[in-house]
Amino acid sequence: MTANRSLIPKIIAFDADDTLWDNEPYFEEAEQRFITLMGDFLSKQSISQKLYDTQIKNLPLYGYGIKGYVLSMIESANEIANGYLSNELYDSILLIGKDMLNQPVHLLDGVEETLLVVAKYFPVIVATKGDLKDQHRKLHDSGIGQLFHHIEVMIDKNQLDYQKMLKRLEIDFSDFLMVGNSLKSDVLPVIELGGSAVHIPYHTTWAHERINYEIKHTNFYTLQSITDLPKLLNLI
Repeated sequence: MTANRSLIPKIIAFDADDTLWDNEPYFEEAEQRFITLMGDFLSKQSISQKLYDTQIKNLPLYGYGIKGYVLSMIESANEIANGYLSNELYDSILLIGKDMLNQPVHLLDGVEETLLVVAKYFPVIVATKGDLKDQHRKLHDSGIGQLFHHIEVMIDKNQLDYQKMLKRLEIDFSDFLMVGNSLKSDVLPVIELGGSAVHIPYHTTWAHERINYEIKHTNFYTLQSITDLPKLLNLI
């Protein structure tokens, strides 16, 4: 990575889940618990695929987040059980969801230290998607909420969602930098609209957020750690 003197945004947005704190491992753990619950009906692979297909089908209705995930688990379980979902299984699925909502917030290494540096020079905001109440809960529990000028919990992260957000903030895309772990949600929509994006890979990525091609763009940067961001911005 080399410093880039032309990268001088007026505002920097950070994704939340798997950029600031752990998230996807909790969904993976929940899926394994669900597979175990439904193991008498289908193979592990079939249960996993059924749950994934149901999630994707329901995204336009429920959106992203734990609550929609729980509803998709219930729907999947009922179909797997041919409409005969027992009260015990139903209660067990609800417990999985409640356990997810009660997970402690674990900041990723270097997040707080990096934000303290960057926030001295740039307005920083959170631009994430998911359940509004849960995302605000995680931000509160993280202990870093006071560093952000604005919190945006988006329905999705496509071009229209970013356009709406920047219009409200009165920021041009040429002055906007997005930092996140998802190439599909945090990078592609932003650079396609003329903004800049920094990708910081996380060790695991939900299948729905993966892309199968390489991105090459003058406004696209990849860092191995969030702690490299101040150097990219010529702050250190």
